[in-house]
Amino acid sequence: MLVTRMERLFESSKGRGRHIQKLYVVSSFVAICFIWVYRLTHIPSNAKWAWLGLFSAELWFGVYWLFGQALRWNLIFRKTFTNRLSQRYDESRLPGVDIFVCTAEPEIEPPMMVINTVLSLMAYDYPSHKLAVYLSDDASSVITFYALLEASTFAKHWLPFCRKFNIQPTSPAAYFNTLLSKNPYHHHNHAKHLAPIKKLYEDMKRRIEDASKLGAVPSEARSKHKGFSQWDSYSSRRDHDTILQILLHKMDPHNSKDVDGFVLPTLVYVAREKRPQYHHNYKAGALNSLLRVSSKISNGKIVLTQDCDMYSNSSQSVRDALCFFMDEEKGHEIAFVQFPQSFDNFPNDLYGNSLPIIMEVELPGADGFGGPLYIGTCCFHRRDALCGKKFNGECKIDWNEENDELMKEANDLHEVEEESKVLASCSYEQNTLWGKEMGSRYGCLVEDVITGLSIQLQGWKSVYYNPQRKGFLGIAPITLLQILVQQKRWAVGEIQILLSKYSPLLYGHGKISLGLQMGYSHYNFWATTCLPILYYSIIPSLYLLKGIPLFPKMCSPWFIPFAYVILGESASNLIEVFMVGGRIQGWWNGLRIWLYIGSSSYLFALIDIILKCFGCSDSPFIVTTKIIEDDIFQRLKKEVMEFGTSSPFFTVLATLALLNLLCFFGILKELLLSKGVLASEKLVLQILLCGFLVLINFPIYQALFLRTDKGRLPTDVTIKSIALALSACILFKLLI
Repeated sequence: MLVTRMERLFESSKGRGRHIQKLYVVSSFVAICFIWVYRLTHIPSNAKWAWLGLFSAELWFGVYWLFGQALRWNLIFRKTFTNRLSQRYDESRLPGVDIFVCTAEPEIEPPMMVINTVLSLMAYDYPSHKLAVYLSDDASSVITFYALLEASTFAKHWLPFCRKFNIQPTSPAAYFNTLLSKNPYHHHNHAKHLAPIKKLYEDMKRRIEDASKLGAVPSEARSKHKGFSQWDSYSSRRDHDTILQILLHKMDPHNSKDVDGFVLPTLVYVAREKRPQYHHNYKAGALNSLLRVSSKISNGKIVLTQDCDMYSNSSQSVRDALCFFMDEEKGHEIAFVQFPQSFDNFPNDLYGNSLPIIMEVELPGADGFGGPLYIGTCCFHRRDALCGKKFNGECKIDWNEENDELMKEANDLHEVEEESKVLASCSYEQNTLWGKEMGSRYGCLVEDVITGLSIQLQGWKSVYYNPQRKGFLGIAPITLLQILVQQKRWAVGEIQILLSKYSPLLYGHGKISLGLQMGYSHYNFWATTCLPILYYSIIPSLYLLKGIPLFPKMCSPWFIPFAYVILGESASNLIEVFMVGGRIQGWWNGLRIWLYIGSSSYLFALIDIILKCFGCSDSPFIVTTKIIEDDIFQRLKKEVMEFGTSSPFFTVLATLALLNLLCFFGILKELLLSKGVLASEKLVLQILLCGFLVLINFPIYQALFLRTDKGRLPTDVTIKSIALALSACILFKLLI
């Protein structure tokens, strides 16, 4: 009897040019080994310690480079077949999907932004009675609750509009913004419906923004909804009972359908209990509360975790994710499906904050070794894997089963709300495995990465899916300080993973592939790269002042491996930028930001970790602002870098920039006096390195001396950096 093999719901393909990439990696590593040999066999007597320092820096650069190449060794790209999914599974056999949206600071995460994200997720092309959206409000803001209540009413009009006219994107704000850049006749098929829905949106927006400005909900709105009474015993955002309100649910016959008579997705507001004596564990604690609360209300087998600033850009994302989970051959192995984190709030990539290489190259590379990292947002999970279930051969879900009606025995929604509140209490997790082996893991500033790693260490695989139409779009930081602070937090968190029981190098041995171990280590060791970056940024330039060479002459055979590594790595990075749709300016911006992050964010991250080891520091979880000031945005459009405030980050960057400028002018003077013959032979690589550092720091020189706008560097930073740079040069000349 012939058994026909069922067609796969997704396919995988390897990256093109992988053989050339592997040849490049091997040849570059040989060149790096020659550099190490050169350092060990040519130690000069007049710069012994500087030479050994360079060897240490180059040794670590080489090892760290190898970790990064693991993420480029075996790129995997995925394609889904949602038509096969629809043919194979009718609506009754599709799983429930719970969507978790987290917000924490209404002052920097405006309620209008939050509800646009929520509305976009409610409008997925998916059976609405199997969708449940939960908003976790860690600020317990009555304004945010009011905004969500308004959104629940607007959804009754917006979801039918999206469904009827196949609207993309389904965020109202994003959709209406796209209309401004398109020919109005492009939407002639629903032009008469557009004006009324836009007016409803603008009216809602005005009410919410008025309430935000006043800091209070209109008394008329308070009197119409019982949910506001839950703030009657409210003390502060750090001391209050659980506030939970089911705003939309099919059990409520008066408030469960849209204007076309279709059932709306479940919509729930949750502000978990907060008490001063209990640590709330930031976003990880919020997600774990939502996991428990949702298990009582909807208990979807699939869970989407989403930041409040990342709206849905494709209504097909749920079905795309299910093509992986429901694939008959490999689906039972997959714990989570990670979509890329993409952004649409900046006109250019001056700060490299779209993370193109990570999203387009490194995560597909991690996928080739068993699965990408979990990056905290835009990620679909199997509920049981997220809740701590270990992988075994019996993890298959029977998708053919009808989904159980979880609340069929409940008397009313009020009863369910009261029972669910207990699950979000401060004391619920005491003496349990929550945060340790269940749910999001605690004790790490990058709780998402360590959670994904711990799931993979339990035997699960993950998948990276980057569709042609981005599944999600959101807001990235658009000032240099925001980026440096964010990168510092990430770097501290990555070292915490390295020092934790989940360390991929130690605990991961034998549990995940060697390539994935190296890939994780590439991120875990971020902060340590500050040491070789700072050494290379300071020592070779200072030794120019003395005319002491630290690199081989151009005529020496040892010059070849240095030239090969420099040119090869530059060309490789440039090719990657072109592959992801970038341009030369984007490549140059990326180099600059890599240098700035490496010499400031990573430095302070390493200092934080060292101080924490001695009990002197505890890095806070800092939420990045999502509010964009108009004057800053106008400077960004002109590709003018934003400083504008005093910060230790800027003092370090300005000092390094000025030190290299002084050294470069110093060697230029010597070259002019000696006609450059001797220096051009012995110091060519040092001169090129110092010149590169001067050229790439041009925005800092502008901000120090040439600019007059509010985004320039403050006077106190200018004075401190000049004093520090001059002192370093003078002391070096006197003491060395």
